[in-house]
Order: sequence, then C-alpha cells, then structure tokens
Amino acid sequence: MAAVVAAIGAVTFNANAATTAPDFRSVAVPTAIADIIKPPAGSRPVGAYVVTKGTQNYTCAADGTYSAPSTPEAQLIGTGGRVHHFAGPSWQSLRDGSLVTAKKIQANPRTGAIPELLLQVTSHTGTGVLSKADWINRLYTTGGVAPAGSCTAGQTVQVPYGAVYVFWDDPAISS
Repeated sequence: MAAVVAAIGAVTFNANAATTAPDFRSVAVPTAIADIIKPPAGSRPVGAYVVTKGTQNYTCAADGTYSAPSTPEAQLIGTGGRVHHFAGPSWQSLRDGSLVTAKKIQANPRTGAIPELLLQVTSHTGTGVLSKADWINRLYTTGGVAPAGSCTAGQTVQVPYGAVYVFWDDPAISS
C-alpha cells in the first residue's frame, strides 16, 4: 500500500474506522495513468483498493488452449473497507453490500501480467461505498496471465494476480 500512496494523490472516503480495519480513509490514487485507460476528464476518485488475495481463473477451450477470457476471484482492501471482486465482472462491498458490475472499455498491455484496464460501470445495486462509481481502473497489475501450452477442454486453472483498483465518480454521469 505504501508504494501506491507514494505514486498517487489522496482519496478520502468518510469511512468509519470501527468497520474498516486497518483504517484506509485516506488512500492515494494514481496520477500516472496511461492515457489510453484514463477515466473521462473531471472524474474524481472515490475509492482505491489493493488486491490482498486474487486469482484469474481460466477454463480450457475446446481447441485445447486457455484462450477464453478469465474470471476473477479476489479480495480487496482499501478506502471503504473490504471488497469482493468476482465474475461479471462485479465488485461488492463487504461493509455495506453495495455492488457494481462493469464492462471493459480499454486495455493497457503489461509485459508478464494481465493488462491494466479502464472499465465503465454498467449497473449499481444498493447504496454505500461503491454507489458513486462510474468508472474503474485496474492498475499496477502483476501475474494473472493465462498458461501457455495445451490443456484438456474444460480444465480450469487459477493464476494468482495483484492489482490496485481505483473507482471514479464522473459528475457528467448520473449514478
């Protein structure tokens, strides 16, 4: 988390320290985001979360390769407490139940890692720490790349990965 804080400006979320341990009420948000994955101008960071444990899960396709998209399964911690990231792709606050799903808009390739992403939120459920999110960045990715070589159709593999997720409010979009 220290490296993230050093690389970015502060995000403040009015979190209750009793429900957010450790207290990440002021977590930094990246200032050096590749142009291709920047959220729209005027967007404001509303949360930053680090993957504490995560995998990208791949299923072998009929052609004997891991060519199909992966499904995430990750636990995150950050400004609004803990968040579960799973298929959809979806993110759900474990603190208040707020939930968002999103679609990929753009990717920034990373050597030896899954790409950094810009995702647009497509649905909101509940109210809470994720309610104002309109855009999501996946940044500082490590690992998570599909295995090379052949596999047996239907076989699944879990590949560990790391990342920082930043959630953005876009005042031009009514959440």
